[in-house]
Amino acid sequence: MPAAPAPESFVRLRGRRFAYRDFGGPGPVLLALHGHFGRGRIFAPLAAALAGRYRVVALDQRGHGLSDNGGEFTPEAYVEDAAAFLRALDAGPAAVLGHSMGGAVAHLLAERHPRLVAALVVADMTVRNQAPETHPVLDVTDWPRRAASRAALRAAIEARGIPDAGYFMESAAEFEDGWGLLFDTADMMASQRAFTGDLSASWTASRQPALLLRAGESFLLSRATAEWMAGARPHTRLAELPGCGHWLYADDPEGFARAVGGFLDTVRIGEPSQPGVDPWPEPDSGHRP
Repeated sequence: MPAAPAPESFVRLRGRRFAYRDFGGPGPVLLALHGHFGRGRIFAPLAAALAGRYRVVALDQRGHGLSDNGGEFTPEAYVEDAAAFLRALDAGPAAVLGHSMGGAVAHLLAERHPRLVAALVVADMTVRNQAPETHPVLDVTDWPRRAASRAALRAAIEARGIPDAGYFMESAAEFEDGWGLLFDTADMMASQRAFTGDLSASWTASRQPALLLRAGESFLLSRATAEWMAGARPHTRLAELPGCGHWLYADDPEGFARAVGGFLDTVRIGEPSQPGVDPWPEPDSGHRP
């Protein structure tokens, strides 16, 4: 399915410039948050698949894409950015989707700003982001700052043990002195370290309806941890996309969009809750593997 066209837009939030893509259209807002080293435009195929049902808005998070580099890279900073962005859009309560690190931001946002989040989709994110279960930090300290061409940049990244640099090349750009990556490697090292640890308590503290999507061939989220996450948090469903690696939205874009859209179609987004009424009744089985 062709990607939906959307221009890059910019907004100032909390003293920083942020880039985002608003794919437009009718329907409730779905805020899409990428993972480390990513950028918002990776969600263009999802936006195209959901066009007419959901308005996908994809944010370049701090230090990523065309948003400002530098500053602090704590989970709290990312969460407050997302909250400020939703308020600037006047979009809450919205559905929030996050992949990998973006999934951590999404569920922390749901915990700390529950009135802004109506539903969650968390794609291939673990709450146990620490050794020995994961290798939480990809060392990019010696990655090239510039290369003579796009192809040379990709080759230099892959020479550092990355089998396929396609995901990282989404952030490649041509500068006056050659080709480089939009993110700063020191920023990315700081950010990855800040998200290392156990986020189980925060994960179980929110109660909006959630879909936890696991990649069948994930190197990050084990099946055992995914089943624990779905069972420990109220109103959480578990689904798996077989044959997909960590970047499941790229490995199976149709299956990813089908899972996301199918889940969102079952929840109420953008509707204020009624006093004394539980807007998220407990599902019969707690989770669906």
